[in-house]
Amino acid sequence: MVFLPQEVILKKRNGEILAKDDIAQFIAGFANGTVSHAQAAAFAMAVYFQDMTMDERVALTLAMRDSGSVLDWSDLDGPVADKHSTGGVGDNVSLMLAPILAAIGIYVPMISGRGLGHTGGTLDKFDAIPGYQTQPDNALFRKVVKEAGCAIIGQTADLAPADKTLYAIRDVTGTVESIALITASILSKKLAAGLGALILDVKTGSGAFMPTLEKSRDLAQSLVTVANGAGLKTGALITDMNEPLASAAGNGLEVRNAVDFLTGTHQDARLREVTLALCAEIALMTGKASSLADAQVQVETALDSGTAAEHFGKMVMALGGPAGFVDAMDTHLEPAPIIRDVFAIGQGRVSTIDTRGVGMAVVALGGGRATPTDVIDHRVGFDRLAGLGAEVGPGMPIARIHAADEASAADAEARLKRAYHLGEAVPSNPLIAGRIGQPA
Repeated sequence: MVFLPQEVILKKRNGEILAKDDIAQFIAGFANGTVSHAQAAAFAMAVYFQDMTMDERVALTLAMRDSGSVLDWSDLDGPVADKHSTGGVGDNVSLMLAPILAAIGIYVPMISGRGLGHTGGTLDKFDAIPGYQTQPDNALFRKVVKEAGCAIIGQTADLAPADKTLYAIRDVTGTVESIALITASILSKKLAAGLGALILDVKTGSGAFMPTLEKSRDLAQSLVTVANGAGLKTGALITDMNEPLASAAGNGLEVRNAVDFLTGTHQDARLREVTLALCAEIALMTGKASSLADAQVQVETALDSGTAAEHFGKMVMALGGPAGFVDAMDTHLEPAPIIRDVFAIGQGRVSTIDTRGVGMAVVALGGGRATPTDVIDHRVGFDRLAGLGAEVGPGMPIARIHAADEASAADAEARLKRAYHLGEAVPSNPLIAGRIGQPA
């Protein structure tokens, strides 16, 4: 029987449940050009309004995975795992998590993305390191994973290509926020990476794409249910994004923060707790640890002994970055021309932070993209960001700004000041607000 993509669109538009074969043929047709971009846009809009069952989401995820290559890591002598964050401000967890896991014998082939909206992208951070290749060929990718234990790179053209094109369509048709489509987009890439286990860091709060705990929980549940249904052992932590996670926001500054974290020079308390919690979940899921307590000891030792920092340095050098980067980052990370303190309007305790506003201040400095073709300035951003409950005022800044010129500095300073609110009542937001899925 001839496959007609419009029939699939009509079924979903009318609220019907799609058969697995319908979804598979539609995505295969989209990948090979027999389903048009207009039809894909109509399909996305139908899904946005009518939603999908969990079985439909599994079928969509697998179809998008199968639109390209699927990596095979069976030649490695240990488990293969990864982490995905739904995005936030000052979220540089990946830079520490991958080498910590590598240090306890878990291979991490991490395929990451660039910044989206107010959130920073892992690949943009690594672009701050001179020579680092975020788009190596498969041979180099495999070599680095095997030798350094981890490699953080960008999505290659042959991994879930249907997702890349469908995402671009969703971005311009108002269908980005569909949980069903978000789920398939995230997981198709992770399934194509050939993982054995995945931990998800689903953000909630003023700097998250899902600002309420209810919506964050819905997304986490969808991701975990669909991933496990597609054969990938997955769990999720819901973590707080009502303030920047690290005390730095901006690409080169977050790399510096990560290196200081790995070497023990400076570790933000909230960042340490989230990073080690995610690492421990993966250690337990992969069987590297016999209990959560055992997992926590292993990952803390890997970090505090300096072994994780060694793996980070090996990865950077193997992907074209400077030798000895960890010990000499000051010679490789270019400073911004303007560096100065930013003070709050008034004096008192930080009671709330518009974390999205902080992220947009980084974008205003040139540290993010206003349009997809914008070139990022990796030098700019903020460090020494004050957290909730901090006392600020004259002599006690809310941050230090790193800017390319006076005009962008003035704009970003004004944005940052508007994002910080002072008062007596400081909300008590749990750092880890929930856990979905029980690692086994």
